[in-house]
Amino acid sequence: MAVLPIRIMGDPVLHAPASPVDEITDDIRTLVADMFETMDAAPGVGLAGPQVGVGLRIFTYSYEDDEGKPWRGVILNPELWMRPLVPGDPDPDDESEGCLSFPGERFPLRRSDSVLVTGTDLEGDPVRIEVDGWRARIMQHEFDHLDGIIYVDRLSDADWKTAQKIARKRGWGRPGQSWTPGIDDLEA
Repeated sequence: MAVLPIRIMGDPVLHAPASPVDEITDDIRTLVADMFETMDAAPGVGLAGPQVGVGLRIFTYSYEDDEGKPWRGVILNPELWMRPLVPGDPDPDDESEGCLSFPGERFPLRRSDSVLVTGTDLEGDPVRIEVDGWRARIMQHEFDHLDGIIYVDRLSDADWKTAQKIARKRGWGRPGQSWTPGIDDLEA
């Protein structure tokens, strides 16, 4: 297993829809193992294939709730259904999120409170996950990556402008930018 470089906003793979996984091969299994290692090293609660430069519809997730109960897995070729968003502005204390592809920053973003995700696991078996709260946020965030959307693309106008200023200041927003957990001094 290896910790992979994480692409930063502006890399073309992050801004294009990912392709389906046609076959579960040893290369796919190795990629998923590397994604888990990278996600844990970052540390993050999710990681999508495009974030490590692989334009495939795969994401990993890992979250420990307030009671210490772990929730961890991988989904290939996911589909997402969600409840409509509650109208209004997001609460900056309860609805802020960050991203390993826009490291070091957090912005408020309204997400659906409840989602259903289906897909397959590494054995090719069906996966069906119905979650709410923070877990629903993770699923939506990672699913967005598979459609070429970074969470800063969904921010309010004012926060989007702030994110763009940060990106310009850090030299992001162009191809080839990445960071490697454990090597570079960045984290989400």
